[in-house]
Amino acid sequence: MGLLAKIRTTLEMIKWEHSIFALPFALTATLLAAHGAPAWRTLGWILVAMVTARSCAMAFNRWADAELDAANPRTSSRAIPAGLLSRQFVLGFTVLMALGFVLAAAALNRLTLCLSPVVLAVLLGYSYMKRLTRWSHLVLGLALGLAPSAAWIAVRGSLDARILVLTAAVTLWVAGFDVLYACQDYDHDRSVQLHSLPRAIGIPAAFWAARLMHIAMLGLLAWFGLLFSFGLAGWLGVAAVGLLLAYEHSLVSPRDLRRLNAAFFTMNGVIAMVFFGFVATDLWLRR
Repeated sequence: MGLLAKIRTTLEMIKWEHSIFALPFALTATLLAAHGAPAWRTLGWILVAMVTARSCAMAFNRWADAELDAANPRTSSRAIPAGLLSRQFVLGFTVLMALGFVLAAAALNRLTLCLSPVVLAVLLGYSYMKRLTRWSHLVLGLALGLAPSAAWIAVRGSLDARILVLTAAVTLWVAGFDVLYACQDYDHDRSVQLHSLPRAIGIPAAFWAARLMHIAMLGLLAWFGLLFSFGLAGWLGVAAVGLLLAYEHSLVSPRDLRRLNAAFFTMNGVIAMVFFGFVATDLWLRR
């Protein structure tokens, strides 16, 4: 396989288009930190940091889980177990993306550079959490939830406690839909002793746990709106997220997971973009 073909396969493997999950929340924090007008240079390096960080995390996850993926019928066709990419190539790509992330952090400010190893530890550490704890979903949530706080630091060079509310909201949002996603591996996880909330408490209870996480996320978004004095458009964004989450949960049930990919991939991308769009509109209207 030629280099271009390997790169194309790598991009398919890491699902780079799913950067849309965390990116809108990072951009929301960027606009709020910059009062609606971030410098183009700062915005550019934030985008580089977001893409390289996620690419690093996804590639490392595929590298770390190669043997587990090979044993799971749902994931056995992924690039490494299918023989499309070698573990050495994927590890090399991981290192390259990690270096790109540190470079972007260094280009932003001193604090982002100092914190970049902490972020990488969370991103890479997630891959081993399902071997250790049923709460791995929350670690994945934190990996994405760090994005708005990191973006705020990138703009301001310091952390405002208010942005941690959005980090907590994103953490619970991601954890909730990851709990739903893990339901499809319930039988496999039991057979190989991997940990997940569905495996620990059963699929019906896991659905309720995901719902509670998403209700808590909405409460945190409302608190976030109060902290940043949202206007009408901002509050419409919070309401829209609530409606979209309700629709997402209506797509699947403990007895019917057939539309899980639509709920997991399509709807979550829509939720993130809708929230960003409303908050950005609200901020620009009030400038």
